Amino acid sequence: MNENEIINKLASGEIKLHEIEKYVESVTQAVDIRRKFIETVSEGNLEHVSQYTLDMGEAMKKNIENPIGTIQIPVGVAGPLKMKGEYAKGDFYVPLATSEGALVASVNRGCSTIKESGGAIVRIIGDKMTRAPVIKTESVVEALKIKKWIEENFKDLKEAAESTTRHGKLLKIDPVIVVGRYVYPRFVYSTGDSMGMNMVTIATETALNLLNQKTGAHAVALSGNVCVDKKPAAINLIEGRGKSIVAEIVVPKNIVVKKLKTTPKAIEEVNISKNFVGSAISGSMGFNAQYANMIGALFLATGQDEAHIVEGSLGITTAEDKNGDLYFSVTLPDVPLATFGGGTRLETARECLEIMGVMGDGKVLKFAEIVAGIVLAGELSLLGALAAGHLARAHKDLGRG
Repeated sequence: MNENEIINKLASGEIKLHEIEKYVESVTQAVDIRRKFIETVSEGNLEHVSQYTLDMGEAMKKNIENPIGTIQIPVGVAGPLKMKGEYAKGDFYVPLATSEGALVASVNRGCSTIKESGGAIVRIIGDKMTRAPVIKTESVVEALKIKKWIEENFKDLKEAAESTTRHGKLLKIDPVIVVGRYVYPRFVYSTGDSMGMNMVTIATETALNLLNQKTGAHAVALSGNVCVDKKPAAINLIEGRGKSIVAEIVVPKNIVVKKLKTTPKAIEEVNISKNFVGSAISGSMGFNAQYANMIGALFLATGQDEAHIVEGSLGITTAEDKNGDLYFSVTLPDVPLATFGGGTRLETARECLEIMGVMGDGKVLKFAEIVAGIVLAGELSLLGALAAGHLARAHKDLGRG
C-alpha cells in the first residue's frame, strides 16, 4: 500500500495506529504517515514536531508508542557549580531544559554565590526504591498472620525477589501496614545506576508469587500506593525514596550582600515565614520555595521520568544567620534518578548527561550530588531575590512580566 492508502485505512478504522509499521519498509516512513494522518484529522500543522535527530526505531523499543515526532524545549546551562561532594568534586556545568525565562539566570546567580563561598558540600544520606502491593485477607486476624509471615520469612522473599535481577537487592520489607483486612508491605530495594522502578516491580511480583504459594495470600494490586510512586507523600518525606540527598553551604555575609543584595537575617526570616509557616498553614508536603523548578528542568534535559518531578519537589530548606554569615541547606529525601536505561538512552539525554560526566554505569551517585547542588543554587538565589524584593523585577527584565 502507498501512503495515501494507509491514511485512508487509518481513517476508516481498517488499520490501527500501532499497525502502520507492518505496511512500510522503515520506522521513519511509519512515523511520517502517522503524523500526516494526525494532521488530516486535527487540521494541525506539525512542521516542527516532524524535525528530529533521535533514532526513533531505538526509541520505539522501550521509550514510546505510536510516535509522530518529537518536541523541543530550550536547554540552557548554569555554572560553573562548584561541588565538594563525595562523588562530585570540582566545577560542573549543568544543563536545564525549560521554557521559563529567568530560571537559568537565577540558578546561575546561585552557582556564582556558591563558587565564591568555596563550594557546596553534598552528601547522599539514603538510596532506595520501593514497591508496596496491597494484599486482601478474610479478616484482621488473617491480615496479622500474613504480616507475621512476611516478617519471619524475609530471607526467602529476598531470595525470590533477587532471582529476577543482577543489580537489585531487597534491603527490607518495612513498614508492613495493616488497614482493616488489607496488608500493605513496603518492599525496599537498592537498584544501582538504574532508577529501578521496573526492576523492583518485577522482583516484588516474584516475591508475591512465593507468598501466595506459602500462605494463599491474594494481592489485589502490585502497587497499593504505599510505595509511594509519582505522588507527594509524607512517608517518602520521612523514609526517603530514590536518592535522599543533603546539600549545604555557608555564605559569608559580605558575599550575601554583594551577590544576593540582602542579609543573612533577611533570608532566614523569609525562609521561616514562607517555607515553614506558609507551608504549614497550607498543608504543603514540601517546606521549600521551588525545588520542582530545578528538578523539572534537569529531569527533562537528562531523560529522567518526568512524573517523578512531583516526588523530587518534596524537601526542606533551612536558612540560619550563623554568627553573621548565612548557613543554607536543602534536604531532598525523594529523588528517583538514573544514568542508565529508560529515557537516558535517548540521544539528547545522553549528551546532557555527558556534559556533567555522569552518563552510564557507576555514575548515578555523582549525578545525585550534582542534582542537589543545583537545587541548592536555585533555592538560594530565589530566597535571596525574595528577601531583597527583586523577584518581580527579575521576571519582568527577562520577559516574564
